[in-house]
Amino acid sequence: MLTREQWLEMANTLPFFKLIGLEVVDMRPAWSKCQVAYRPDLCQPAGILHGGITATLIDTGIAHALLMTDAFAEISAVGGAIVTVDLRVKYFRPISEGTIVCESTIPRIGKQLFHAESVVWNAEGKEVARGDSIYTAVRPDKLVRPT
Repeated sequence: MLTREQWLEMANTLPFFKLIGLEVVDMRPAWSKCQVAYRPDLCQPAGILHGGITATLIDTGIAHALLMTDAFAEISAVGGAIVTVDLRVKYFRPISEGTIVCESTIPRIGKQLFHAESVVWNAEGKEVARGDSIYTAVRPDKLVRPT
């Protein structure tokens, strides 16, 4: 299993994360903290940060909270993976400036399903969104990996 530092280094070099400016700030088993800064090119036509960016931040935070758990170590040791099967996001405030920060936790880790929650705050510390997700373990024989 990779160390915290290795996961953080790998996450912060992923091309998609670099494209949208998403940063994984910290992580430990069943917890992570990620952030993304407002940019005009990430906005919808009204100048508000696109909801898909917030949803991506939540989904990424949850995934990184899972990566250091014993459950993930067991799944990856046999060549399996984890994937999102349900992601719900509730938006409370528009984001039109500053950096948003997402804190994710994993309150339930089962053998097959993992329930996760996230809260997103703006620079003033006001809650701008909440999300929750169900991830599932995928056996290696069910994965189709790119060649």
